[in-house]
Amino acid sequence: MAHDREVLRMIWEGQIGICFQADRDEIVGIKPEPFYLMISRLSYLPLVTDKVRKYFSRYISAEHQDGAVWFDFNGTPLRLHYPIGVLYDLLHPEEDSTPWCLTIHFSKFPEDTLVKLNSKELLESHYMSCLKEADVLKHRGLVISAMQKKDHNQLWLGLVNDKFDQFWAVNRRLMEPYADQESFKNIPLRIYTDDDFTYSQKLISPISEGGQKKSLADLMAELSTPVRKAVGCRTHGIDLHEETQLQWMSEHLSYPDNFLHLSVDYKDA
Repeated sequence: MAHDREVLRMIWEGQIGICFQADRDEIVGIKPEPFYLMISRLSYLPLVTDKVRKYFSRYISAEHQDGAVWFDFNGTPLRLHYPIGVLYDLLHPEEDSTPWCLTIHFSKFPEDTLVKLNSKELLESHYMSCLKEADVLKHRGLVISAMQKKDHNQLWLGLVNDKFDQFWAVNRRLMEPYADQESFKNIPLRIYTDDDFTYSQKLISPISEGGQKKSLADLMAELSTPVRKAVGCRTHGIDLHEETQLQWMSEHLSYPDNFLHLSVDYKDA
C-alpha cells in the first residue's frame, strides 16, 4: 500500500461544492442568501449541520429552531448516514458542473424515510458499527477487536477534523491482510443502483476458486443476472476500469467506514 499513498491522498482530498438554501415555508422575514461550503466527499451531512444551522437559524421561525434538521435534493430526502460523496454520485447529474443545491429543513422530519442522526454521537456510533462489520468481513473481526478505545477515537477524530495522517496511522492496520494472508477474507461492499437509493450487500471474496485475484470484471459478472447485466461501476465520481483488482480497490478506494460504495450501471441482458 505504501506505493499508492498518493491515491489515498487524492481520494481523501476529494471535495464537493454545496449550495445550501432554506425551506421557503420556514423563513420568517427576509429570504436569506444561499450558504456555500466545500465539503469532503468522505464526510457526512450531520458533521456540517451545526455550521449550516447557525447560518440559517436567524431566518427561521422560533417554533422550528430546535427541530431535527434534515436536507433534500429536488424533493428527495438525503440519508444522513450515507457519506456525502455517495449521495452526490447517486443524485447529482454528471453533466452539471454547478454547485450541488440542497435545502435545509428545520421541521417535518420524514421519519418514515430517514434515520434520525441529530447528534455527532449517534453518527459516531453508526460509523463504528460499520467499521466493525467491515472488519468481520475482512479479518473475522480480529483487527478491530485488538484495537484500543484510543485507536477508535483517533479514527473518528481524524475523519471529523480532516486529518489524513492521523486517520491513516490507524486505518492502515484495517487495510492490510491479516497475519500470513495475501488478501482479505471478503470485500466489504455496498452496491447502489441509480433507480434506488438503498444499497444491497453481497458476500464477495477477492480470490477466485482457482486461487486468482478477482478483478472488477469478475465482480460485475457476479452481480449480473439472467435478465440484467452489470456494465459499469463508479465510486468517488470515478468510472472504474474492469481490470482493477478487487483487493486493490478495497485497500485504496474504500470510504473511511472501510466499505467500497459502488454505483453500478445495468442494462437488460
